Amino acid sequence: MSESGKRDQFGSRIGFVLASAGSAVGLGNIWRFPYVTGENGGAAFVFIYLLMVFTIGFTVILAEFILGRRTQRNNVGALEKLGGKAWSMVGWLGIVASILILSFYGVIGGWTIKYFFSIFKGLPTGADAAAQAGQAFEGFISHSPSVIFFQGLFMIATIFIVSRGIGQGIEKFCKVLMPALFLIMIALVVRSITLDGAMAGISFYLKPDFSKVTTPMILAAMGQAFFSLSLGNGGMLTYGSYLNKKEPLPSSAFQICVLDSLVAFLSGLIIFPAVFAFGFQPGAGPGLTFVTLPAVFSQMFGGTLWAALFFLLLVIASLTSSVNMLEVASAHFIDEKGWSRKKTAWTIGGGIFLLGIPSAISLAGDLTIFGKSFLDAVNFVASNLMMPVGGFFIALFTGWVIRDEAQDEITNQGSLSFSLLPVWQISCRVVAPLAIGYIFIQGL
Repeated sequence: MSESGKRDQFGSRIGFVLASAGSAVGLGNIWRFPYVTGENGGAAFVFIYLLMVFTIGFTVILAEFILGRRTQRNNVGALEKLGGKAWSMVGWLGIVASILILSFYGVIGGWTIKYFFSIFKGLPTGADAAAQAGQAFEGFISHSPSVIFFQGLFMIATIFIVSRGIGQGIEKFCKVLMPALFLIMIALVVRSITLDGAMAGISFYLKPDFSKVTTPMILAAMGQAFFSLSLGNGGMLTYGSYLNKKEPLPSSAFQICVLDSLVAFLSGLIIFPAVFAFGFQPGAGPGLTFVTLPAVFSQMFGGTLWAALFFLLLVIASLTSSVNMLEVASAHFIDEKGWSRKKTAWTIGGGIFLLGIPSAISLAGDLTIFGKSFLDAVNFVASNLMMPVGGFFIALFTGWVIRDEAQDEITNQGSLSFSLLPVWQISCRVVAPLAIGYIFIQGL
């Protein structure tokens, strides 16, 4: 609640769209998307990924917006109000998933801050630049006090923004940093595609060879679309609950899909031309960003500037997502328990920071669960299990249990037309649950 006792709302549609797009835009787009694309052959994967974003992704985003705005409540409150106590468990699933994800996401977010500042100390040089970058990365993540320190900085920034509220915190922040993110990306794209030898990377990224399409590739594209949009944990539901009743939900959902996929697409245009121009491997895996790219930037003219811009981009993208995850958890205690926003943000955020310390320590190899690092184990539980289950039940609930209320909310009580309503209903009731169920089963 705001100081006046009224529930916060976004002050403008552009603020809502930028904040919602920011919640989706994160490390999944700029860190994960390029290396998954590289591992899956490039352009054909990109095409399938975009198809999934605008079908399955759009379906679930719209479903979450409906639940949030219909009730003007948090995850648990929204599902309980519309479906009773049993359905409120789906809301709790989203809150717990957000807390778990943010606990390790804060660790990786800390990496982005550390790398941004480290760039000014100099980039690796010489023929073994990649080896130097790899040693520097391993040395950093193995030194737990440093990892925890930067995790703390990242979480303080996240908590501060959420504690300021919707209009003066999240909306104001995203109105500044989302345009900044796109400006930085455009500058980096221009630099990357004008490098000598960049055309090989552009061809890899934009010229599809559909003969290479396989079932694992389709599954990877579907999973990437689902996770890059942050579906299933109620992040879009929470932001939707702060939207006024006059705004058109379908066009807002579509715009968020466009912005989210545009960021992912531009990140590929930054990375692949540069990687190919300097003879590195596109399928370098998770180390592509923190190991391969510093070596790539070291070979560019003005490499320190471009590297600093890139890691600043990562910091911004990380924060726009982490703010949403903390808001998902905070909204419940603000709505249902009557806590003040500042108390909620600092209490819940501080607890999440402490919960993330085992993930930070596990990077040194000292803390494992069933053969996985603690960080990877938490990621598996939250991302592979809890988020797909949440998305599955949100789609079914919206498509079947509240079908009339959903139609009423989509059309703004009959005042707006939505020509794709029958298609969306079929997708929400059948197509999206089947696709998400397949992601869940394969993720096991």
